[in-house]
Amino acid sequence: MNQDTDLPPASTPHSSLIDLRSDTVTQPSATMRDVMFSAKVGDDVYGEDPTLNELEQYTAQLLGKAAGIFLPSGTQSNLIAMLCHCARGEEIIAGDQYHTFLDEARGASVLGGTTLHPLSTDKLGRFELDALLDAIKPDDFHFPVSRLLSLENTVSGCVQDQTHLDTLADAAHTHGLSVHLDGARLMNAVIKQQSTPQALTANMDSVSLCLSKGLGAPVGSVLVGSTDFINRARRLRKMLGGGMRQAGMLAAAGLYALKNNLQSLAEDHEKASQLATALNQLNGLQVDMERVQTNMVFIKTQAADAAPLQDFMRQRGVIIGAQRNVLHRDISLDDVGKVIELFQQFYRRH
Repeated sequence: MNQDTDLPPASTPHSSLIDLRSDTVTQPSATMRDVMFSAKVGDDVYGEDPTLNELEQYTAQLLGKAAGIFLPSGTQSNLIAMLCHCARGEEIIAGDQYHTFLDEARGASVLGGTTLHPLSTDKLGRFELDALLDAIKPDDFHFPVSRLLSLENTVSGCVQDQTHLDTLADAAHTHGLSVHLDGARLMNAVIKQQSTPQALTANMDSVSLCLSKGLGAPVGSVLVGSTDFINRARRLRKMLGGGMRQAGMLAAAGLYALKNNLQSLAEDHEKASQLATALNQLNGLQVDMERVQTNMVFIKTQAADAAPLQDFMRQRGVIIGAQRNVLHRDISLDDVGKVIELFQQFYRRH
């Protein structure tokens, strides 16, 4: 069966590809590049980069915390948060589908000597209060000390119910645990719920916010918390090699993203909804519509179609994920229309 008889393979420059693998593939806009180019800089390790200082202060205020610290990646931001909250031999409780448990190489265990206790989550990323309470260890030297509850919002694009998160955080605090929020895509949840960042982070002791997932900045995350917490984080950042020098150009991109790109996330959500609705009508392809809440679309193909579909799309200038596909600011409505048309062409041949 030749799936390519009607349209010949196209040779597409990478810069013009429609890339649906992640919202981390976005390119800085022309205006963002100009802001980066003209940024005032200094040596951040000495605390002398004015643009970086502004980003940290702005983000802390945005999320309702006292202080912030800029870090190269969300993984390092979460790692430093967990190491700040926990001593060696202490325990972190997290969802089994959370990024901190699945996708960060268990750095908190490898580098910090902590243990991670995963709680089973449903497909929307939720675990119940009873599961958390059962996981918190009694004061018994046979067990590790339960020290931290690590939450996440969104979880694979699914917005977490804020009342439920607050209930979990209150229970953790009652039992002496701190609470960290991996808010890599927190702003998607803020926009989807028409809420405010502070409303979603009020009960969290620390929050990690990624600037390069959906917001359009090229790199970086900001970790926020109390002043003492961030002071400890600075020592750990130095230890992990995350201290940078004239990083104000990166900070300028983050500031621009936070001040200008939040509302456009709603457009990403709408594009995801349009794509999911169209693909869900194709025979041979399943779309989990319940998980289409923000900017992610999860598809399931027949096993024999998976690789041919990806090849078919790539030859025509579209990179898709085997399951997860993510809409972002570099994908236009016209691009969404092209992707839908190509999916339709592929499945007509099958």
